[in-house]
Amino acid sequence: MGDQRRERQQRPEPGPPARRARRDPGPGDRRDTARLARALRAAVRGEVDFGAAARALTTMDASNYRRVPVGVVAPRDAADVAAALEVCREHGMPVVPRGAGTSIAGQATGTGVVLDLTRHLGGVLDVDPGTRTAVVQPGVVLDDLNAAVRPYGLTFGPDPSTHSRCTLGGMIGNNACGSHSVAWGTTADNVRELSVLTYGGARLRLGRGGWDGAPAGLRELIGGNLVAIRTGFPEGLPRRISGYALDALLPERGTDLARAFCGSEGTLGVVTEAALRLVDSPPARALAVLGYADESRAAEAAPGLLPHHPLTVEGMAEDLIRDPAARAALPRGGAWLFAETGGTTPQEAAAHAARLLRAADTPHATVVTDPAARRALWRLREDAAGTATRGPGGTEAWPGWEDCAVPPARLGPYLRAFRALLAEHGLRGTPYGHFGDGCVHVRVDFDLTGPEGVRRFRRFSSQAADLVVAHGGSLSGEHGDGQARAELLPRMYGDELVALFGRFKDLWDPDGGMNPGVLVRPARLDENLRFEVLPRERVEVAFGYPEDGGDFATAVRRCVGVAKCRVAGPGRGAEVMCPSYRATGEERYSTRGRARLLHEMLAGELITGGWRSPEVREALDLCLGCKGCRSDCPAGVDMATYKAEFLHHHYAGRLRPAAHYALGHLPRWLRLAAPLAPVVNAAAAVGPLAALAKRAAGIAPERDIPRLAPRTFTRWFRRRDRASGDLILWPDTFTDHLSPSVGRAAVTVLEAAGLRPVLPPARVCCGLTYVSTGLLGHARAVMRRTLDTMEPVLGTPVVVLEPSCAATLRTDLTELLPDDPRARRLAGSVRTFAEAVEEYAPDWRPPRLDRPVTGQTHCHQHAVLGDSADRRLRERAGLTGDLAGGCCGLAGDFGLRRGHYEVSAACAEDQLLPAVRAAGPGTELLADGFSCRTQLAELAGERARHLAEVLAEALEGRGGG
Repeated sequence: MGDQRRERQQRPEPGPPARRARRDPGPGDRRDTARLARALRAAVRGEVDFGAAARALTTMDASNYRRVPVGVVAPRDAADVAAALEVCREHGMPVVPRGAGTSIAGQATGTGVVLDLTRHLGGVLDVDPGTRTAVVQPGVVLDDLNAAVRPYGLTFGPDPSTHSRCTLGGMIGNNACGSHSVAWGTTADNVRELSVLTYGGARLRLGRGGWDGAPAGLRELIGGNLVAIRTGFPEGLPRRISGYALDALLPERGTDLARAFCGSEGTLGVVTEAALRLVDSPPARALAVLGYADESRAAEAAPGLLPHHPLTVEGMAEDLIRDPAARAALPRGGAWLFAETGGTTPQEAAAHAARLLRAADTPHATVVTDPAARRALWRLREDAAGTATRGPGGTEAWPGWEDCAVPPARLGPYLRAFRALLAEHGLRGTPYGHFGDGCVHVRVDFDLTGPEGVRRFRRFSSQAADLVVAHGGSLSGEHGDGQARAELLPRMYGDELVALFGRFKDLWDPDGGMNPGVLVRPARLDENLRFEVLPRERVEVAFGYPEDGGDFATAVRRCVGVAKCRVAGPGRGAEVMCPSYRATGEERYSTRGRARLLHEMLAGELITGGWRSPEVREALDLCLGCKGCRSDCPAGVDMATYKAEFLHHHYAGRLRPAAHYALGHLPRWLRLAAPLAPVVNAAAAVGPLAALAKRAAGIAPERDIPRLAPRTFTRWFRRRDRASGDLILWPDTFTDHLSPSVGRAAVTVLEAAGLRPVLPPARVCCGLTYVSTGLLGHARAVMRRTLDTMEPVLGTPVVVLEPSCAATLRTDLTELLPDDPRARRLAGSVRTFAEAVEEYAPDWRPPRLDRPVTGQTHCHQHAVLGDSADRRLRERAGLTGDLAGGCCGLAGDFGLRRGHYEVSAACAEDQLLPAVRAAGPGTELLADGFSCRTQLAELAGERARHLAEVLAEALEGRGGG
């Protein structure tokens, strides 16, 4: 690997890369890979996986790049890391250390062995409040570290927007910064010591103040190039991340080996332990939000806030504010600065923020002190990396010029020049980021799927690099150079210093085994693009994918790898996504992992079975279909829809699992069984016959078979002899056959509110159970019959009591029948129970209950319908408190199916069951979804009720209201 690898290749300005042929290893390669896998399994105690699925899950990070590894190793400890490095060195196989895989420049991908440092090396080993020091393993998630040190009033200062899933090892590798860097600096500023293993087997302890632990020859290299190092790095840049930090080794800078290692992007060695500096965390916070005409003016104002010592000075423009409600919460302007302040009390923090407002040069400003309101605003900023991947018109946007930095005083002029450069190339982007540090993030609508778009990407990147350098800046201000910018480093540093980077790398890694192709002797910025392997022709699909131009590949590309779905563990956040990952901690069961497998399925290189792929089927098997990702994923991935699409194709013309027939066709079976409800209930009770029925239907033996109602809701309603009304009450399958009390209660409340509900003209069904099991042909037939039935009354409001059915009518109906205008009319008429009361009886006053509530907000309500009307109705009724987030874990057919019980129960234990156990006496247990009520009854022994039932009981108690 020696001299030829080290020789910098001279490349002309290229055309677009040709689409590569499949890179299946030849027979000799396969034998070599098999020998490597055997040797690793013999030497390493952790998991070694060279299977297609494990490799597919690590082909990409959060960048535009894709490199196919030969295998994945999850070491259990530092000894395992050393053993894996030794085996790989003996086999001449490069190694790529990987944390959460959220890198945006491509440095967490590679063609060798990926070291997954998240699975076992995620511990906080020691916390010393006296010295404000924490010792951690590389795979610890930043939020977990901060949870461990929070009781001491401490925090780790750097906090990237991915703080809920990024790892400290990755932060050290990329010298991550985050929004609080104006107060607490970069990761390099907060590292005391590092324990490192090199590819050659050396164990190094890197610190500050001397050359102890340095590779041989490093002191001489620095001493012999002092002039180049002292003059070659730009000054006045709080965010200079590009290249290696050789200037940290200057004697006047304290010869800081740990600092020099930070930002090396896995090219020098593997961190096995880190001693970190902690800082005092203000117990109270406030947020000053300042409005400006555009982001350039906001950027020009940012340096003026720094003398007042804010904790953050973040900037974003209106391009990223897609939610009208969120826009309404912001001051007037086209761009905003978010300046957070701290204090020992809320009053002190608010006073500090008020001083910032007085110092700011804008009249459009406000101070936000309410914690929930501050979290909502920060979510806008933290989700920007995903939100910006789609333009306001739905166009795709990508990283590529993601995080340059210029001196803060130059940021305003730079942004104006950058906007002009975008316009010159016919491109659009949405700048945002750390304006107080002069660091800008942006996603640009490059067309990376075709040759001309790739050529434009290359031309723009080269000119953007020159623009940054002209403003005295750094090509990377946070995420590192990776493959996206390393080729351009000579434009910033010149050939002499870049050559010195190569010599520095070779002292640490003479064999070139650590993450080759990154930082020095880099791959070209237009090589290894992840789009080039996808099929050019469209895949025939059942859903319409209206937000993605009807293209399934474009829908799958929505996942850009920011990994917000990788938040795991009880009590970690109140969102729904992704319950199966939260329960298992396995990447393949995250939304991102499934999207990666679908991407590789379409590519056909690693996952070769197409729609028949067992790897994709296995990963999707634990997808609950909760649609949480549809709202919680910043990029809007809808894995429930992708799962239904996959199952539709996977089982086309083949025998399906028994549960698909039993639960997918549930509406049909319940209609047939309704006249025999007493007999069926007796047979389904505990006993041999019930066990046999569950086995035949693919139902988990731990589950009870739901009891049929002796009289359906529709039978009860039709005896009322009402011919006309104000709105239609939808008799969904669950309400009609399994919980008619909900329907009766809704009638009571609606009539008390002065409304006259009626049933549809004939039998209807939303098609939910067919969709969730991928029986899409049946779903479309059911939906068309329903539209035929509803056609005479289209335009009349339709109240749907079961949230999952309401969500199906609002989304799946139009996406499966995109060419039927009746579908859109019916979808637009759908209202939840609370929405109907609020919209059509605005002056009605519900009975006052004045008691606390807990329970479950249905996943589909959270993801598709929204629960703001429910919150307002509960508030008017005196029902205080919030319902649990997360997912109940039953999720329609998911929790009933054989083999899913443990995961289903673990999902309930994440948020719902702890909330119920913590509820005090007299707390009302609410759950509008039948699945949620069933899960609570079976796992907690508690009876939850629909909000309509609670209100109806109160109305009946006061004589009907």
